[in-house]
Amino acid sequence: MMKIGFIGTGNMGGALARAAAKSVAAGNLLLSDAYAPVAEKLAEELGCKAVPVLEVAKTANVIFLGVKPQVIGAMLSEIAPVLAGRQDFVLVSMAAGVAICDIQKMAGGDYPIIRIMPNLPVQVGEGMILYDYINNVTEEQLQAFLTAMSQAGKLDRLPEKLIDAGSALSGCGPAFVCLFAEALADGAVACGPTRAQALAYAEQTLLGTAKTLLEKNMHPGVLKDAVCSPGGSTIAGVAALEQGAFRASVMEGVAAAFQRTRELGKKP
Repeated sequence: MMKIGFIGTGNMGGALARAAAKSVAAGNLLLSDAYAPVAEKLAEELGCKAVPVLEVAKTANVIFLGVKPQVIGAMLSEIAPVLAGRQDFVLVSMAAGVAICDIQKMAGGDYPIIRIMPNLPVQVGEGMILYDYINNVTEEQLQAFLTAMSQAGKLDRLPEKLIDAGSALSGCGPAFVCLFAEALADGAVACGPTRAQALAYAEQTLLGTAKTLLEKNMHPGVLKDAVCSPGGSTIAGVAALEQGAFRASVMEGVAAAFQRTRELGKKP
C-alpha cells in the first residue's frame, strides 16, 4: 500500500491525519510538523511515526501539505530538492486560494497535484472535502487519496476555478454555523432555560435539521414552510430574523470569505 504523509499537523492537517488513520495502516502513515512535538503527540495518539519534514518528502507517495498559504512557498522551497529526485508521488495541497499551477511553480516541477479544501468536521467523519486534480495524477494515486480520506466525510470533485467559492461555504461555514448555534442558545437563555440546556437544544436542532434535509433530499425552504404554521410562533420568529436582514447577512459573510480567500492566494 502507498505511504501517506502529512507535512503540517495543526488543526486541519491533524484532523485529516486522524481521518486517514481510520483507513490507512499505522505503518504506512507518516506525520511531520515544523514544530516536532505537535507531530510527535499526534503520532503517539494514532500509533504511527513522526518524522522530519524531509523524510515525508522523501518516502511518502501521497504527501498532504497541511500548511497555511502564507508559508507554503517556504515549505515547498525546503522540500523541492528532495522532490526533484522522485517520480512516484502526488502532492495534496489544502492551502486556501493557492492554485495548482502555483503549487507546481513553488515545488519546482510539473508534479501531479490534488488540490483540496476540507472543513473541520472531518475530525468526526462528517466533513466536506472539495477537490480537483490535474491529468498527470494517476488512477492509483487518486484512489490512494480517496481511500485515505474515505472516513473523513463527503468528497466532491469541483472544478478548481470554483473551489475557492465552494470553500467559502463549506470551509468557513462551520464558524458561521457556530455563531448561529451560539445565538440560538443566547436567545433561549434570555427566555429562561439554562445555558447547558440551551446549547444542547441548539446543537440537536442543527444536527436533526441537517440530517432531515440530507436523508429526505428536501429543499430547506420546504422544511421551513412545514414548520411555519399560519399565524404561529415560528413565522413570527422568521419575520423578526428577516427584519434584521438575516439571510442577506449570511450571504455577505460567505462572499466576504470568498474574497479573502482570493486575497490570500495572491500572497503564498
